[in-house]
Amino acid sequence: MKKIILATLLATASLTAQAADSVKIGFLSTLSGPAAGLGVDIRDGFQLAMKHLNGKLGNLPAEVIIADDKQDPNAAKQAAERFLKKDKVDFMTGIVFSNIMLTVGKSVFDSQTFYISPNAGPSQLAGEECNPYFFNVSWQNDNVAEAMGKWASDQGFKKTVIFAPNYPAGKDAANGFKRYYKGSVADEMYTKLGQLDYAAELAQARAAQPDAVFFFLPGGMGINFIKQFVAAGLSKDIRLITSGFSADEDTIKAVGTPMLGLFNSSHWAYDLDNAANKKFSAAFEKEYGRLPSLYASQGYDAAMLMDSAVRQTKGKLDDKAAVRKALEVAKFASVRGKFKFNTNHYPVQDYYLRLVRQDEKGRITNKLMGTIFTDHADAYVGQCKMAK
Repeated sequence: MKKIILATLLATASLTAQAADSVKIGFLSTLSGPAAGLGVDIRDGFQLAMKHLNGKLGNLPAEVIIADDKQDPNAAKQAAERFLKKDKVDFMTGIVFSNIMLTVGKSVFDSQTFYISPNAGPSQLAGEECNPYFFNVSWQNDNVAEAMGKWASDQGFKKTVIFAPNYPAGKDAANGFKRYYKGSVADEMYTKLGQLDYAAELAQARAAQPDAVFFFLPGGMGINFIKQFVAAGLSKDIRLITSGFSADEDTIKAVGTPMLGLFNSSHWAYDLDNAANKKFSAAFEKEYGRLPSLYASQGYDAAMLMDSAVRQTKGKLDDKAAVRKALEVAKFASVRGKFKFNTNHYPVQDYYLRLVRQDEKGRITNKLMGTIFTDHADAYVGQCKMAK
């Protein structure tokens, strides 16, 4: 009986929903502090997409309201409440860090506002806490590390030390690496989120005498870690490997030549060969004077996904069931090429190996080296019991 009533209500909502006059997006991200580069790249990618869409989503005028979460859960919660209650946004996006996402998620979902994640992909929202109003256009936190774990095993590394910050995404990354790495993990070091000095931890890693060190340290954390790792002479005997979050354009620009030779895994690459990516990469470099990062590519895709949903529903944003269905279909040209959502609203996608090297113009950047996973899904989708 409940299912019949729900179906009737949804059908009635579909018939009575009117097309909106405009679309409001609440963009909440880390735009200050050591990790600001990540939020700035997501914002710039999103705004580039809006420029390509002539400032509209689905042919409706769009307003993007931007706020800085300062990498502070309390500041993020306050900003999200303003978006939801005062601005009455139709979509939210922008969050970098998983602890921030988990803090604001409940209020966003309770308000029946669709959140399009351009980065944060906590395991909780992929599994038991999956939600019909949450869509992740990037990855689940474990996935990119899983790819590096598989590659490390394929390379025959027998003993590895893991570094990650002590917060949800750090734990997810470590678990992901271990899920596919078949060698021995000599040590796992969970450092303070935002830590910038790793002298003590690097001495501990040296003592373990591993073949490789895998680290997940986004933003300023990764920048300092790589500099200190190389300066300590550890790169002479230990292979440093990472996920794309700590070997992207923001990190490369800040670290420079010590980045050369660093292998990393990613779901996207600047030189990935498809029409949407070529357009995006060239336009981003022209617009901002720098090469795009994976964060920027995710911001771009987030806007394009929103555009596709508004377009397919003909702007009837009050019809939540129709908007959800349109988002699930994901009918847009992703910079990754093929794109599809799993049943938990996380992507099923390919993961690649990249190498930091100098290109033909003498720039230090990533080169696509090959594919590690094809059509790879996250490990938590089976725990998701999302209502249809």
